[in-house]
Amino acid sequence: MKKLFAVLITLLTVTILSACGGDESGSADASDKDTIRFGATSGPYSDMVNKAIKPLLEEKGYEVTNKEFTDYVQPNKALANGDLDANLFQHKIFLESFAEEHGLDLSEVIIVPTAPMGIYSNTFEDIESIEKGSTMGVPNDPTNLARALIVLEEEGLVTIKDDVDPLRASLKDIKENKKDIEFVEVEAGQLPRLVDSEDLSMVPGNYALAAGMDLLNALALEDMPDDYRNRVAVKTEDLDKQFVKDIKEVVESEEFEKIIDEEFEGFGKPQWMKDKEE
Repeated sequence: MKKLFAVLITLLTVTILSACGGDESGSADASDKDTIRFGATSGPYSDMVNKAIKPLLEEKGYEVTNKEFTDYVQPNKALANGDLDANLFQHKIFLESFAEEHGLDLSEVIIVPTAPMGIYSNTFEDIESIEKGSTMGVPNDPTNLARALIVLEEEGLVTIKDDVDPLRASLKDIKENKKDIEFVEVEAGQLPRLVDSEDLSMVPGNYALAAGMDLLNALALEDMPDDYRNRVAVKTEDLDKQFVKDIKEVVESEEFEKIIDEEFEGFGKPQWMKDKEE
């Protein structure tokens, strides 16, 4: 019996040690990733992953995959459930509201250059030539409409009531419409078409690029607040992991900015990148 008891104790000890060894190995694999699975919406931000982020991470020894999405729901759900390690497609306001609504624990890593909203026209060559009573397409969703009104105010076309938060302004909050512009509200994705049917159209950058428009042809481009610029996001529990630090490092690199300048003309740079250039 004593021999049998000794054998059982030995087997139990080996099993416990093996289990502990397996846990340590799993932790090492989790923290020392060699593959990073990105997700991005199809278009300019998927291009940014493929042309700028992926090659720089591969120089660090990572294998990088990028899954393209056609909606704004699945990239965050895929990130939260572990199908992705990082995504790039959303601004701060969307990230925070989506995470809260769906009970997800996601965090931003770094803000990236973002295609700005612009005023486009086939009727007028510049802001000064806009005539009174002109028609303009604007987004009908609250977030993009507020952005549009900020641009219009910066260009001296409207003024917003003093007691209104510019980030939440709507058409009813216009105090002065200096050119008596007639606003036509439509879904943001339809705004490129209104460049032909209306005198002017306020088109978000991603939809302008998807429609084959040149950002540099805009009469004016948005100097957007960083809250509206897109950012790389990860699960909050991964923020301190090495692969996340390496993502941040490559986005902050001179090589990344050079690719942006060459391949993504017209994209507005975040404040941290502007500060670095000063």
